Amino acid sequence: MPTSPFPHPGPEDEKLIAAARAVLRRNYHPVRHSVGAAVLCASGRVYTGINVEACGYGPCAEPVAIGAAFSNGERTIKAIVAVHKSGRRFPVLSPCGNCRQLIYDYAPDAIVIFSDKGKTVKARARDLLPGAYSSHW
Repeated sequence: MPTSPFPHPGPEDEKLIAAARAVLRRNYHPVRHSVGAAVLCASGRVYTGINVEACGYGPCAEPVAIGAAFSNGERTIKAIVAVHKSGRRFPVLSPCGNCRQLIYDYAPDAIVIFSDKGKTVKARARDLLPGAYSSHW
């Protein structure tokens, strides 16, 4: 992965991480809800979501948070982060491949805050999925 041109997460990023942690703390269930996500939109509003486990498949927290934002009329996502529960901690999580594609499709210029070798870092969504498929919507 290329070196990120972005500085390490700052105070605004920490607020977004805190929102993801808060939604997971409120809704944590060891089998059904173990990841929380938060998106920051151009309006300045933050929307959250949790993963939804079901038989065979359930959406990750990132698409649920993106869906919440879009359901409320937002169209521009500036940043996104996901966290998971690990003991008493809620560390930042890297988005899975499906989520990277979804974020790329809806917000290729959004900043993704993620974990890389145990460090919290950030990069543009487009840089997390080299050679991404594009439907040219």
